[in-house]
Amino acid sequence: MQEIVKTIDGSNTLYSPKYNQHYHNIDDGAVNEALSKHIIPTLEFQKNKKELNILDICFGLGYNTFTTLYYIKKNKLSHKVNIYSPELDGDLVKSLENFEFPKEFDEIKHIIKEVSLKNFYEDGDIKIEVFIGDAREYIRSFEKEFFDIVYQDAFSSEVNMELWTKEYFDDIFRISKQDSILSTYAIATPIRLSLYEAGYLIYQHIPVKRKITLAFKQSQDDIGKYIDMELKKQRNKEAKAIYDR
Repeated sequence: MQEIVKTIDGSNTLYSPKYNQHYHNIDDGAVNEALSKHIIPTLEFQKNKKELNILDICFGLGYNTFTTLYYIKKNKLSHKVNIYSPELDGDLVKSLENFEFPKEFDEIKHIIKEVSLKNFYEDGDIKIEVFIGDAREYIRSFEKEFFDIVYQDAFSSEVNMELWTKEYFDDIFRISKQDSILSTYAIATPIRLSLYEAGYLIYQHIPVKRKITLAFKQSQDDIGKYIDMELKKQRNKEAKAIYDR
């Protein structure tokens, strides 16, 4: 059984015995973490696009997906969003109909219910597709340069290495547009090297109190601090990217 845990912003998350980790940082809060580490920096970067294809790795409790909708509605943004998200635990998704989400999600309860029942929702402005199964298999099904935004939010590489390798990021790079943005809470050098060796340029961003990593195909002037990964490798000869075994 996964244990319900209340986070600092009042929103609930779960503790996963399988991965020995919480789904969210307790001291940040589930909603605040989604906003600061993924949604605000990526939507601000893509603010001029009317339609966004978003890859949410992995769906989990759906906070990144549902907070994206909350943020768009709250700020009256005009984006049409298509969110695609793999999730290994189909029973977890089914349970979300009865999960105690924060009041911020009251307006989208009907969406949460439909996603939990059908793994899918669509109206004129929103499309959500949850794929139950292997994320590596799922991402290979998309055409080249499809995604504008990637939320890289899997469990950590210590327990879920297959979603942090150079080969995994090769596939993410292929299906991301030239002007795409990838966001992740992970700042460890091996993970940044995995991204870098897959072709990404690495930037460090501090949205609130914790550093995050933003990755791009093109150099940026307006967001984050550029991290010279070649210099990192020169200074730390032991540092290695993560590879499929």
